[in-house]
Amino acid sequence: MSPAAGVLLTVAGAAIIAAVLRDAFETLFHPDGRMVLSRGVMRGYWGVFHRLAGRRPGAFPLAGPIMLLTILVSWALLLACGWALILWPHFPDGFRFATELGPPGDQRGFVDALYMSLVTLGTVGYGDISPAGDVLRLVVPLEALVGFGLLTASVSWLLTVYPALSRRRSLAYEITLLRDTTRSDGRREFVMSHPGSAERMFAELLSRLVAVERDLVQIPVSYYFTERDDRFSLPRVMPWLLGLAEHGLGEDVPDATRLRARMLCAAIDDFAHTTTQRFHDGAVAPTADLLALYARDHLQEGAAPVAATRPLTGAGRT
Repeated sequence: MSPAAGVLLTVAGAAIIAAVLRDAFETLFHPDGRMVLSRGVMRGYWGVFHRLAGRRPGAFPLAGPIMLLTILVSWALLLACGWALILWPHFPDGFRFATELGPPGDQRGFVDALYMSLVTLGTVGYGDISPAGDVLRLVVPLEALVGFGLLTASVSWLLTVYPALSRRRSLAYEITLLRDTTRSDGRREFVMSHPGSAERMFAELLSRLVAVERDLVQIPVSYYFTERDDRFSLPRVMPWLLGLAEHGLGEDVPDATRLRARMLCAAIDDFAHTTTQRFHDGAVAPTADLLALYARDHLQEGAAPVAATRPLTGAGRT
C-alpha cells in the first residue's frame, strides 16, 4: 500500500471515529446537540414501523427497543471500521502474528485489520495479533479504552431509559384510573365538591408530569417506546388530563386549587411544546391539537382532542 493511500485511510478512519464519538456524546450526555446518526436512526425506524403497523399492529411496540439496539450496534460497527482503516496500512509489518496464523505476509487485507479492530474494541484480546511498532502499541490500547468507555456508557444509558419508561407508565396508569372512576360530566363536580383533594391531586400530577417531560428532554429515544396496553399509554390520556386541569380554572374554584390547576395546565402546555419541538419539527397549534398530534403519532386514534377553554400564553401556544 502506498504512503498516500495509507494517509487517506488514516484520515478517513479518524473522521469516522470522531463522528461516532460526537454522536454518542451528544446522545448520552448532551441531548440538545445534533445527534445526526442517532436521530436519523430514530426517525427512520419510526417511519418504517408506522408503515408496518398497518399490516402488523403488534410490531409497533418493538420500534423503541429495536432502534435503541440499532444505535448501539451502529456505534460499535462504525468505530470498529474506523479503527480498522487506521490499522490497515500497517498490516502486516506493524504487527506480530501467532505462528498458527501462517506467514506474516498472508495478513495484509482489510478483513484482518477489521478482525484486529473488533477484538481490540471488544476488549477480548486473543493475543494472536499484537502491535509491534511504538505508535501502534499506543493506538491499540487507546482503541480498547474507547471500546470499554462505549460499553460502560451504553449500559448506563440502558439503565436510565427503563426507569424513565416506568415513570411514564406509572403516570399514565394513574391518569387512566382517575379517568375511569370519574364520570365524563363529573370532572368539574369533583373539583368543586372536593377542592382540597383536587388541589393535592393537581400538585401530584404536576410534579410527575414535569419529571416525565424532563425524561423526554434528557432521553429522546424514550419517546419512541409505545405500549401494548392502553392503560399505560400517556399519549392516550393526556388530552383528558388537559380537560381535567381546565375544570380547575373556574372563578368559583378556591384560589389554592385554581393555582395548582393553572400550574398543571402550564406543565401540560410545556409537555406538548416539548414533544412538538423535538419530534414534530415545531408545529404551532393550540395545546389540545398538539396533544392530539402526539396521540396520533403513537397510533392512539381514540384519544380525541379536548377543546381549550382558556387563552394559551406559554411556550408553544397560540
